[in-house]
Amino acid sequence: MSNCKYIFVTGGVTSSLGKGIISASLAKLLQTRGHRVTIQKLDPYINVDPGTLNPYEHGECYVTEDGAETDLDLGHYERFLNTFTSQANNVTTGRIYQTVINNERKGKYLGKTVQVVPHITDEIKNNIRKLGETGDYDIVITELGGTVGDIESLPFVEAVRQLVWELPTADSLVIHLTLVPYLRAAGELKTKPTQHSVKTLLEYGVQPDILVCRTEHKLSNELRKKIALFCNVKQNAVIESIDVDTIYDVPLVMQKEKLDIVTLKKLKLSTKEQPKLEKWKEFLLRLKHPKNEVNIALVGKYVELPDAYKSITEAFIHAGAENECKVHLEFVHSELIGDGEDAAKYLSDYDGVLVAPGFGSRGIEGKLETIKYVRENNIPFFGICLGMQCAVIEYARNVLKLKNASSSEVNPKSKYKVIDLMEAQKKIVNFGGTMRLGSYDCKLEKKSIAYKAYGKTNITERHRHRYEFNDAYKKYFEDNGMNITGVNPSTGLAEVVEVTNHPYFVGVQYHPELKSTVENPHPLFVSFVKAALNNNR
Repeated sequence: MSNCKYIFVTGGVTSSLGKGIISASLAKLLQTRGHRVTIQKLDPYINVDPGTLNPYEHGECYVTEDGAETDLDLGHYERFLNTFTSQANNVTTGRIYQTVINNERKGKYLGKTVQVVPHITDEIKNNIRKLGETGDYDIVITELGGTVGDIESLPFVEAVRQLVWELPTADSLVIHLTLVPYLRAAGELKTKPTQHSVKTLLEYGVQPDILVCRTEHKLSNELRKKIALFCNVKQNAVIESIDVDTIYDVPLVMQKEKLDIVTLKKLKLSTKEQPKLEKWKEFLLRLKHPKNEVNIALVGKYVELPDAYKSITEAFIHAGAENECKVHLEFVHSELIGDGEDAAKYLSDYDGVLVAPGFGSRGIEGKLETIKYVRENNIPFFGICLGMQCAVIEYARNVLKLKNASSSEVNPKSKYKVIDLMEAQKKIVNFGGTMRLGSYDCKLEKKSIAYKAYGKTNITERHRHRYEFNDAYKKYFEDNGMNITGVNPSTGLAEVVEVTNHPYFVGVQYHPELKSTVENPHPLFVSFVKAALNNNR
């Protein structure tokens, strides 16, 4: 075993308390003190990965550099730490069981009865150790999805219990995130839910070292002492996590609460080096004190659940701060836009329009009407993945006059399939993990909007799609004002399209939102917000 330290983050009382944000905030504080940190998410659902999940189930599917389809919390990890994650950073119950069953079929257990303990828990522990044993990290933070007490998360909790028992005392600690609700009728905060949540954890053999308490009101010293006493932790290990204006405030709140110091002391690591958070504070200053405002519409079909477009939302926050501009992002359901009149009704007040990624035919016509409206009215446009493909289809229909031009995904019988299935995809039967996934190269034309945004010719971006621009139509498009300004140098596949006689019309086949971070806002989002700002003026 390496000298890596392991931190486990569990949650109790209710879901959606923000384990991912607390994990990312602690990791940021430790990183800025000079430690090499990564974060891992253990998800208790039986899907092998989130790739085949409907966005309404768990929000967006976050794709890493190596092409892993993962939980959206990995997006928070990357945005906070400004470092890449990988397949090893997201483990599901499905993947654990799949590995164990495959091993059993290969005879690797030498005829033993395969059981949850030790075989499933051993595989979970192997996956937790995997990151620590690379030698790349001083500290691995592992977030356990779900809530303590859930049936499906029991093997993960048991694996944590075993690891804490196996590791030297100063090499691991457990942080339990819980809720201290405020009862308005009684006018007081209540600690019983926290006590019962810790009691449940103790029943599984896990004693938390630190309690992070989500609350709407400040915790008094008396209340902290009460929680510490009944939950068997030190009073300085009862951390207040009060509601804040933005998730990007949380690292500073945790620093004020000394979460990093308590953590380092328990791990017997030095606390001498202070966190270097100057860039973070500068970002927050720009975020909270904008000089301008813009209104941008996101047109998509999963708008009822904002988490379906989480990385796009966060990328606009980063780009807005970079432009010292408040971005008012509003979601517009593509199914509301049936024709040009609807497009004018819903979109005329916006300074820019982004057409979002997605799959399937639902809502496509609304996206096409949206693009036609913004193209003809010179409103800045940004299309991502399916949004780019819709831009190609709309241009084919309304400028090139290719009647009923379409994508083979939407209309396989179309005479003009300007977007078509990649040849390598045509014989695929299984949908999970079989798309064009992960990071690919792209070469940009020097006179393009994209090149001006990036400031360089060669870039890499992440993909998640099956369908591509049909290269047979390339010359026809370029002769009529839509240029392919970015291509994959190995395959020649179109990556970026732009319309020449428009102030800002950019469609990208990849997902730029996945690489936007606090410290490095994505250049295309920055340039799009700037274009919207110019349109506003």
